[in-house]
Amino acid sequence: MKLNWWQRFVKLTLISILIVTTAIAFNPLGIPEAQAILAQGDAITDPEAILRYALPIENEYVRKLQTNIEKISRSLRSKRWKVVEKEVNNAASVLKLHQDDLISGVPGQLQPRATELFSSIKEDVTTLQELVEGQKREEIYTTRTKILKNITELEESMVTGFPYEVPEEYTKLPQLLGRANVKVKTTQGDLTIVVDGYSAPVTGGNFVDLVKRKFYDDLPFIRAEDFYVIQTGDPKGEAQGFIDPKTKQYRGIPLEILVKGESEPIYGFTTEDVGMYLAQPVLPFNAYGAVALARPSSDPNGGSSQFFFFKFDTEVTPPGYNLMDGRFAVFGYVTEGANVLEKLSAEDKIISAQVIAGQENLVIK
Repeated sequence: MKLNWWQRFVKLTLISILIVTTAIAFNPLGIPEAQAILAQGDAITDPEAILRYALPIENEYVRKLQTNIEKISRSLRSKRWKVVEKEVNNAASVLKLHQDDLISGVPGQLQPRATELFSSIKEDVTTLQELVEGQKREEIYTTRTKILKNITELEESMVTGFPYEVPEEYTKLPQLLGRANVKVKTTQGDLTIVVDGYSAPVTGGNFVDLVKRKFYDDLPFIRAEDFYVIQTGDPKGEAQGFIDPKTKQYRGIPLEILVKGESEPIYGFTTEDVGMYLAQPVLPFNAYGAVALARPSSDPNGGSSQFFFFKFDTEVTPPGYNLMDGRFAVFGYVTEGANVLEKLSAEDKIISAQVIAGQENLVIK
């Protein structure tokens, strides 16, 4: 659907004054209009950072280390060298004072690898200090990426078991009790999606199950709103979702939102429905390439196979709290192929989708 003259006028106005109130329509399933509002605070826009924070761990020292290294990027872009130096030195201090604390949450059998990761991170942070002193931006970015990759592995090794139980009424649906990586081949190139079952086990399980069934292979993208979203998953024929071949019934997926600070997701209701108006989901619509389940406007439990990639331009629509959060279930993020996502249109299609990691985390009862 093309933007009408009023929407185009508003878009241009928003760019110039940096105030954002943008309407989005997801017509294939009758999803209601939603508005995005100006960012609240210092929102995280890196999908991999969001996924790190979404891991169910409680090690404050690894979080401090992670935060210090992540913050470098923003200061580097503006060449705020003193701030960069401070963050790197803070990271070095955490490593120096808290080695035992940083690996204490790792199970015994993984301790040798955790020690290797710690040593590598410590060495690279020392290198980072030298690079900052020489103001070598590109090398700093490269080293930062390596450090964060090792921090991610260290944090993932701290996760022991699944943090809660899915409600009994949903246990017959597929569950992703962990994470999975899905490679999506499209007519514009390849995407990699990290599906987060820790935060959305039922929504993520449904998606991974459908990928395994080859449900998405050869399906077109059915909607591409300018710079907003691109949606797919509408099967051929009259059905608007997945019909389970065993039951011959439409497989509906409950709205599933894990809110920060809560021990388990809210099921079947938006956060607004339960009075949590400013609640922040663990998986928010902050990052370019957030992946969420589409649903009918009148039925929070009516989502099935259709999903959409969120494509907000962060310069036009600053990330942070927006009215999409808590109304639709984000279940993952594009971590590779953002340039491919940018090019996709309603004239493109999915060639194939494949689970490339984490398949063992899918549980079907």
